[in-house]
Amino acid sequence: GERYSLTKELVAVTNTRGIGKKDLVLNDATPHVEVNPETYEVRADGELLTCQPATELPMAQRYFLF
Repeated sequence: GERYSLTKELVAVTNTRGIGKKDLVLNDATPHVEVNPETYEVRADGELLTCQPATELPMAQRYFLF
């Protein structure tokens, strides 16, 4: 087979279909998300989520993000 010059041992990953949010120790949040189809307001557990518009979209043309 093919060889890679890696310093760490490679191990096969198993049982990935059984992994869920409860298994993610640092990210187990499962908020109820609502999107208003007219205003595009997004709420998580009833709290309005906002952010500033992006000033730069790297690689956007290559991957057709809009």
